[in-house]
Amino acid sequence: MDTATARGRIAARPDLCAFISLSDEDGPGPTVGVKDVIDVAGMVTTGGGTILASVKAERDAACVASLRGAGASVVGKTNLHEWALGPTSANPHFGDVRNPADPSRIPGGSSGGSAAAVAAGLCDWAIGTDTGGSVRMPAALCGVVGVKPTLGTVDTDGLLPLASTLDTIGPIAPDVRTAASALEAMTGRSGSTTDATPGPRRDLRVAVPRGWVRDLDGDTAGVWREVAGGSAEVDLPPLEQFVTVFSRICGYEAAAFHREWLETCPERYGDDVLERLRQGLAVTRDQYEAALAMRTELQGEISEVMATVDALVLPATACVAPMRDGPDRRDPLTRFLRPAAVTGHPAVVLPAPTQGLPVGIQFVGRFGEDASLLALARSIEQAWSGGDVRGGLG
Repeated sequence: MDTATARGRIAARPDLCAFISLSDEDGPGPTVGVKDVIDVAGMVTTGGGTILASVKAERDAACVASLRGAGASVVGKTNLHEWALGPTSANPHFGDVRNPADPSRIPGGSSGGSAAAVAAGLCDWAIGTDTGGSVRMPAALCGVVGVKPTLGTVDTDGLLPLASTLDTIGPIAPDVRTAASALEAMTGRSGSTTDATPGPRRDLRVAVPRGWVRDLDGDTAGVWREVAGGSAEVDLPPLEQFVTVFSRICGYEAAAFHREWLETCPERYGDDVLERLRQGLAVTRDQYEAALAMRTELQGEISEVMATVDALVLPATACVAPMRDGPDRRDPLTRFLRPAAVTGHPAVVLPAPTQGLPVGIQFVGRFGEDASLLALARSIEQAWSGGDVRGGLG
């Protein structure tokens, strides 16, 4: 769609609170929403907070410059969980993002505005960031496709960091083909799978990490059994090990970036984000360095297993989108997203075929083989759209 059409659609859905600001660009499309931690020339980058000065960026972030080179236009900056540090996209400064599938529920975070905008058809695709699952979670809860590329695939120049050794930029899109085209536009590299895999494959080798998938809510468990029941299992370190490593690395690095503001203006943070950052301050240097060492070991263990399969398959989240006024659901929303965040492997979330609230299924691929993973995802997407719920998973 062109940018004028996108702005009209955005104006018609103020209830979603999906955007923080809009551009004045005119273009034929594709039209893209950019998470407001990424610089767009001529627009203010807020980080979803109010600490930064309201100064317009002088130049585009690397990924934005690249998508412009591919002919795309930016319609605006999407809303998010403040400082990209939370799972709800409830923002005390710019309003709470709503889930288009059910506005009484959260869209997920932290790239909630990007996912809501795509799910509601307010732009052709959107950019999010994924440090610990912030592309994949909202994609799952809003019923769209989310891609976390291999760490380092998309240049992070022009990105406000959350945790610099984990930060990844990826697309959120209505389908895999669009997501693949978006990734090509963001990197300037063609051949990511725009034309990959013309039909369903029956030779997929996917596996579930043994003992990881448990404590799902009823809706998610039903879809999981139907989609992945009977899949092969592989042995990996306990899921909790990945969760702990992520928490220490992200906590330490985020607190380091925010340390000066935490000392001089803590009142300018939302309560939940302030608490998380203070938890990060409690991570010691020794704990951080031990987590980095363990991260290297975990990368090796997953890569060794990945040599025997095409992808690992997991639920994206352990529950469907929680109610906006419900209790904290951070663990069920994040636990299955942490492993690929820690090891840097690429991951794709697809909306599973279901008549109820969206349920996302996650596929984790080999390090650096994003094209193969997207081709696999597209073949599964095609099978699901044709009524084959198992989608060739074997």
